[in-house]
Amino acid sequence: MVIQVSVKSFKDLIKEVHNKGICQECGGCVSFCNAIESGVIGFKKSSGPPEFINEDNCLECGICYIICPQTHVLDDELNKTYNFADFSSMPIGHIRNIYICQTNDEEFLKYGTDGGIVNSLLNFLLEKKIINGAIVAKTKAAFSREANIAKNKEDLINSSGVKLDLHHQVTEIQKFHTYTSSFEKLKQVRFDKLAIVGTPCQIYTIRCMQELGIIPSQNIDLCIGLFCYENFFFDKAKSEQFEKEFNIKFEEVEKINIKEDLIINVKKSNIKSETIHIPFDKLNNYMRSACNACNDFTNIYADISFGGLGSPDKFTTVMTRTKKGDEIFTKAIKAGVLNPVELDNKRLKEIKELLSKFSKQKIMRKEVFMNH
Repeated sequence: MVIQVSVKSFKDLIKEVHNKGICQECGGCVSFCNAIESGVIGFKKSSGPPEFINEDNCLECGICYIICPQTHVLDDELNKTYNFADFSSMPIGHIRNIYICQTNDEEFLKYGTDGGIVNSLLNFLLEKKIINGAIVAKTKAAFSREANIAKNKEDLINSSGVKLDLHHQVTEIQKFHTYTSSFEKLKQVRFDKLAIVGTPCQIYTIRCMQELGIIPSQNIDLCIGLFCYENFFFDKAKSEQFEKEFNIKFEEVEKINIKEDLIINVKKSNIKSETIHIPFDKLNNYMRSACNACNDFTNIYADISFGGLGSPDKFTTVMTRTKKGDEIFTKAIKAGVLNPVELDNKRLKEIKELLSKFSKQKIMRKEVFMNH
């Protein structure tokens, strides 16, 4: 007796993910597919899910479906590998250690997000040749970023997410968003020791690739995960609406940060800057729709997770998750690259409770959205 197993393909991905508007546009499926068979699927437009480019070349292997962050085919395998049970019992994931840190490098502190920890750590790893490249997000303009390959300190500073270039003609940009697809850069590098900085959906896809042992995940040696409550998407109409609603001109934006709300520093004159706080519940109209279908706030499958929530200004909250991540972060502290704040049990509990609160909010948001 022959048992035929039905393998889901890119056509099923279109029906179950794309048509529902929950594609994260992470590019994982495109990265894998084009690595083995050129030109089957790809991004034809500047925004939106990938599409068939040459359907006749599709092998219908089903890998694109399996590694998609919205199908959750490999959840059980990943949860076992990364010591995670489920969101109901572990909303912030498995943790080895929690830190509140600040870099000891003045340049990274000046130009980096929060405490400048991510770039400072990456620079340490590059200098010590623990990695030989990193895929990071480079700021193009307010609410607009693109993937970039960093090979040294200068690259990391130029990719900083805090200091925004005010010379960009933002009003001419038709569509832009804070989400950065890093997989396109992953296909371009030939490094064997690569770090990647990504959102939860990106790190999930990479972990699926690594679980299956498929290309190009063999190049990734370290996954650095960012806290992610939501990403924003603007077309021209929404950008104009945003500016009017919050009395902000995009070309005046100097810095953007996220802690318990969205923090925007704007320069209203040549000598005066103003800090504006916008609660997340006021930003639903500008959120990428697919973010509603994600329930991972703290990036549970990363080696190390980073974010501003739980830390004071100019400091970063850090969660080490894997043995590799913990060892690397400890090396950076011992080398004097990073400066951790001593935390007592009360403060640790407060941080965990705050992270759990935001995680549960995101989990609930997904449940409401998917059942709507």
